[in-house]
Amino acid sequence: MIHPKLPEHDCSLVIRTDFSNDAAWEELCTAIQAPQTEHQFRASVECISDKACSGLTQEMVASMLPPGSQRSFVFLADSDAISQPDYPMLVVDLLTEPGRTFRVNPAEAWSVENNLRLANMDFAEFADAVDPDGVFREFPGTPK
Repeated sequence: MIHPKLPEHDCSLVIRTDFSNDAAWEELCTAIQAPQTEHQFRASVECISDKACSGLTQEMVASMLPPGSQRSFVFLADSDAISQPDYPMLVVDLLTEPGRTFRVNPAEAWSVENNLRLANMDFAEFADAVDPDGVFREFPGTPK
């Protein structure tokens, strides 16, 4: 299957790879785009729902980048993200350690998205701070 080229936008991409539940996809997109925390931070994302991306894996994502792309990561809404109630999306490193992944819930995606897109933090800082289930929820010691 030939996958489309990823658009080159200033915002980050959430790519739907599982088409089994339209309502879950809509909820995930709404949740990730909603302002979070008392400071009203939000993820700057574009949700892409293109059936040509069905079954797309983290290994395939790099081949969809335009030549010379500076995109450092993408979010994938795969079957795990769509089927679980907290929608833990797969975050895929495209730059430093291509193919390295971790998961993040939409409520914490703003932190990942803002810091990775602006290069304030490295992918590994988030990937190394995941909970035992592989999902980034917050940095250890973050005040509640």
